[in-house]
Amino acid sequence: MAMRFKIIAIMVLSAFMALPAAGEEKILQVRGSDTIVNLAQRLAEVYSEKNPDRPVSVTGGGSGTGMAGLRNRTIDIANSSRPARQREMIDMRSKGVNPVSVIIAIDCIVLVVNQENRVDKLTIEQLGSIFRGELTNWKELGGDDMPITLYGRQSNSGTYEVFKENVVNSEYSDKVRQMSGNSQIVESIRGDVSGIGYIGIGFLQHGAGLKTIKVSKNTEEGYIDPENRADVESGKYPLTRPLYQYTDGIPSGAIMDFIRFELSAEGQKIVDEMGFIPITRRYIEENRKSIGI
Repeated sequence: MAMRFKIIAIMVLSAFMALPAAGEEKILQVRGSDTIVNLAQRLAEVYSEKNPDRPVSVTGGGSGTGMAGLRNRTIDIANSSRPARQREMIDMRSKGVNPVSVIIAIDCIVLVVNQENRVDKLTIEQLGSIFRGELTNWKELGGDDMPITLYGRQSNSGTYEVFKENVVNSEYSDKVRQMSGNSQIVESIRGDVSGIGYIGIGFLQHGAGLKTIKVSKNTEEGYIDPENRADVESGKYPLTRPLYQYTDGIPSGAIMDFIRFELSAEGQKIVDEMGFIPITRRYIEENRKSIGI
């Protein structure tokens, strides 16, 4: 009996130790998309400098990881490089979570190859054939006689899913080397003259042994350079996409305050500085309908 009371006492003490101390501020937890992680970390850093009593922690792990964290109520904001899936929405709502979205930036999926590769433009159809494993040698695309090495993301990545739905339209080749983040793809292709991979534009490194591929919906339309900001902003580049954050219900308090900062002129300037594109009027209106700002 004495041992039982001792165990209960330890459990109660542990519970109290886990609670924030009086006057201690709760840390805002943000998790998810690796495409967004560097941007969100920079936004959090500047926000916390201005609001030292409102710390923000940002981690990656992929869009799916962020959605799972929101579903399990272990985080406050989920970063996602793609819209929430219907099955995710149903699952969250079944657990009493009401997912609400806000768009914080515009991104585009950029195809990158080694600087030494002679190929510099491809159609969506060709890209699909490459990542399905149907085209396997660069000479089939006007390049040198060498096998195509494929680099992609892991299946919990939003970029993985968006690229699969909009380009591959089937299953990926089992030859795709799955990288845990955009930076790994960049580093791999820098050292692989035969490599091709897809990354978010915020991870594009100029002068780093890479070059971007111009993309066309089909051979009858012009090839669009993803580094042309006007074509990304207008959606002319075929792999343009918004970047999302999800909260449980319409945000309030510290969560809303942080999101307001992200969408402010100062926050959107950081979006621009980090290589992404500030939201356009279309997304400003969507945000207003979604969360009222």
